[in-house]
Amino acid sequence: MKKFEEFAQKMGVVFNDIGLLRTACTHRSYLNENKGAGLEHNERLEFLGDAVLELVITYFLFKKYPKKNEGDMTSYRAALVNTVSLSRVAESLGVNEYLLLSRGEEKDKGRARSIILADSVEAIIGSIYIDQGYNAAANFVSRHLLEVIDIDEIVSKKLWLDAKSRFQERAQEMTNFTPAYKTLKETGPDHDKQFTLGVFLGSVQVALGTGPSKQEAEQKAAEKALEVKGW
Repeated sequence: MKKFEEFAQKMGVVFNDIGLLRTACTHRSYLNENKGAGLEHNERLEFLGDAVLELVITYFLFKKYPKKNEGDMTSYRAALVNTVSLSRVAESLGVNEYLLLSRGEEKDKGRARSIILADSVEAIIGSIYIDQGYNAAANFVSRHLLEVIDIDEIVSKKLWLDAKSRFQERAQEMTNFTPAYKTLKETGPDHDKQFTLGVFLGSVQVALGTGPSKQEAEQKAAEKALEVKGW
């Protein structure tokens, strides 16, 4: 348990029951390989932490933007409480060092790992809520999420929109063209396909994107197109 006590200290949290933090860091896959470990996986804590996190963020936005409507604040919340934001929090805390994973999951460094990291942050929030109550959980979210992510930048640059939506909005505003996406290449076997798509404004190819699905490749292409255009 010593390493989890070190982790708690690193986060600035003093647990009454350090076992809650260990549970928050225990992935289901670890128990599949260690059936006699006598541990619980973190999915129930994640469920609780997700709800606590949503309430903290909702109240923060409610106070910060007294004139914004429900639709706008829902969009801002989605930008704050997503896999990308939460995996960034996990990386800043060094959660990777403390996760209990199967050998297979330990090798995965892609999107699947980002999801595991994001889920673990929610589980950690749930563990703090059970151990110390709402105020302690809210303080954790404030220190490690709200003070790290610039909500004003998200609002001013419309970063709550996904890359494809942002590129379409800017393209129509700046060029009167609606972006078109074309599949240029498919590689790999059926269980491990890679798609390369181009995004075009009229007949001009602006950027390329590659991913395991056409949807992800489109998002990658749109992200690169925003960079290319300086939008």
